[in-house]
Amino acid sequence: METKTQLAKLGLFDAKVPRYTSYPTAPHFSHDVGAAHFSDWVGAIPAGADISLYLHIPFCRRLCWFCACRTQGTQSQAPVAAYLETLKTELAMLGRSLPDGVRLSRLHWGGGTPTLLSAGMIRDLAGAVAEIAPFSDHYEFSVEIDPNEVEEDRLAALAAAGMNRASVGVQDFNEEIQHSIGRLQSYEVTRDTIEAIRAHGVHSLNADILYGLPHQSGARITESVQKLLSLNPDRVALYGYAHVPWMAKRQQLIPSDALPTPQERLELFETARKLFLWDNYAEIGIDHFATPSDGLTVAQKAGQLRRNFQGYTDDPAEVLIGLGASSISRFPQGYAQNAPATGAYTGRIREGLFATTKGHSFTAEDHMRGRMIEALMCDFRIDAAEIAERFAVPQAQVAEMFEETARAFPDVLDVTPERLFIPPEARALTRMVARSFDAYELSKAGHSSAI
Repeated sequence: METKTQLAKLGLFDAKVPRYTSYPTAPHFSHDVGAAHFSDWVGAIPAGADISLYLHIPFCRRLCWFCACRTQGTQSQAPVAAYLETLKTELAMLGRSLPDGVRLSRLHWGGGTPTLLSAGMIRDLAGAVAEIAPFSDHYEFSVEIDPNEVEEDRLAALAAAGMNRASVGVQDFNEEIQHSIGRLQSYEVTRDTIEAIRAHGVHSLNADILYGLPHQSGARITESVQKLLSLNPDRVALYGYAHVPWMAKRQQLIPSDALPTPQERLELFETARKLFLWDNYAEIGIDHFATPSDGLTVAQKAGQLRRNFQGYTDDPAEVLIGLGASSISRFPQGYAQNAPATGAYTGRIREGLFATTKGHSFTAEDHMRGRMIEALMCDFRIDAAEIAERFAVPQAQVAEMFEETARAFPDVLDVTPERLFIPPEARALTRMVARSFDAYELSKAGHSSAI
């Protein structure tokens, strides 16, 4: 097929589809799930199990205009200190509910800007985590690090607490683009931060870079990617900027008339993608790249790559518990989300209640469709036999779903009764193909463009 023409006919440049870091997606969560569900699901974790833990720090010293995360600006440490006390209380409540012998296979501090915590706060929070569960033998403790908001004593405190993976946001190194998105961060500051991280013995490094930003061009994204490659990150997330000013009011400050067209966005992605591949990075799913020895590459080759709210992961744990305002937990039984607003979250915890205010209880069909979508997002294929055996459904039923999807994407997919496969030239459509297996209403879920 003539790729761009066919992709355009199938709606690639017009469609609004989810990123599918969950199924169903968060807009479909309801208030039918509350604190009692969270408590019951924590209690059902098997004794001695490995779990993952996510801590949300919703504060930033400055609010970047491109960001749509739930964050709030602060120039004072007072609200951060108060929030930290609430988070420690929530941790203690969780610790009293966890079954015996539970260990942490993954710990992630995100935000917001976790590195605006002082060194003392970092030690305090890390100690509170250690009191409820020890690390497993092959744990990973990752922290989102803002090069503009970190100092030597904070890095030392994080390393002493066991941080062994750092995640550094880059976005783009071009100064005009940085001004247009409210994020000034020089290459030199980024380089020095990464060197300091590695000097503390933290050798696993993630980096995020964006395409689809205002004033971005092929030449500019080439320069930014090449600068990033000079820093030798182990894995890179190449995310498409989602311009949703009706949801994230700060994005109204971004000049929408300087944004690339959908077709130009695809070209920007392809330019960056080729640079990562030429530098011997493996392509992981739809938007990640990793070195041959990185855990994501190893998991992909072994067919064990998974997807969660942090994107692609090699985490084998069945339970991910999110603490802090707006955090989402995933259990085998369903999703549970804390109150999004910091005040409401704090109020719940101070009353001695878990802060869950909405979520979703899985049905048998949710489990099946969720696995099919994850398989597409991770491996670009669904095996009918695996789905039929795992979810006790007739293989003919799965094959019928394949055929229905094939009709929606004529001459694009490789489909037989045994499998559905997205060939390389059609992988820009992956999220749209995944959408065909989503049984929920699109209007609630489609906040991101397809590319």
